[in-house]
Amino acid sequence: MTDVIASPSVRAHAGRNGVDLDALGHELGRTSIAREDVDRKLSGGSAPAKPAAAPTEDTHARHWAIEHEAYGPATREPLSRFAKVSAAAMAAAQARIPAVTHHDRADVTALEAFRAAMKGEAAARGMRLTALAFHVKALARALEDFPRFNASLSEDGETLILKHWVDIGIAVDAPHGLSVPVVRGADRKGLWAIAEEIADLAARAQARKLRPDEMGGAGMTISNLGGIGGSGFSPIVNPPEVAILGLTRTETVPVWDGERFVPRPMVPLDLSYDHRVINGADAARFLAHHARLIEDPRRLL
Repeated sequence: MTDVIASPSVRAHAGRNGVDLDALGHELGRTSIAREDVDRKLSGGSAPAKPAAAPTEDTHARHWAIEHEAYGPATREPLSRFAKVSAAAMAAAQARIPAVTHHDRADVTALEAFRAAMKGEAAARGMRLTALAFHVKALARALEDFPRFNASLSEDGETLILKHWVDIGIAVDAPHGLSVPVVRGADRKGLWAIAEEIADLAARAQARKLRPDEMGGAGMTISNLGGIGGSGFSPIVNPPEVAILGLTRTETVPVWDGERFVPRPMVPLDLSYDHRVINGADAARFLAHHARLIEDPRRLL
């Protein structure tokens, strides 16, 4: 057995030319060997030996640089420019932000009863009063009550910028990739206005008709997977924001009311936050506050 990692084609190339991959790996101070390492050895050169250290970005890239077709049929699909930009942004966020995810849930019995009671009015308005509209309104209220969550950390990490406006980003899964349009002034808008704006922004995001001024600058973002499924996830913080709220599908679960278990519709809540700005206790308080607002929709009227 060998500890050296190399693709079958690299092993074949080394074998044809009499290069011992184990010896080469020891000489280079690495366990991952690429074709250019073999070629460099054959040409009489070699990279300087490296002391044991944490893997570098180049080392990780070498782990990925394998010929997948050597293992079986594969199709290569170039990423779109939009997907490349999005991927780079998410990778940078994940690498730079020490993120933690706190999980909670909210009882939506009263919320769903209220939505059912408003179906007639919603139909008359030609729209739907979605649960997401309640979450946007509740989040706007929570950001007012916990201003540290409606903030951004300066690029040098030395200054916290507290925002005095409340804009909520809505992650939209579109065919061309993820878009995050923003509901501006969510703290000043009612539920019907928010619901109508969410529907409009989502439709135009799908059609790639959002204007530049309708994206960016949010205080916090909501990523809603409730229409797809799942019981929880860890959304990636969308910089320069310091937190993001994830929603998944409501489930009916038994809840102890002090005397017996009763079925209750509960929505999972997942709050990812930048630990440089927000501590765990504040995250727990913030999400519990959001849950209380959702559980009593009268607070949002």
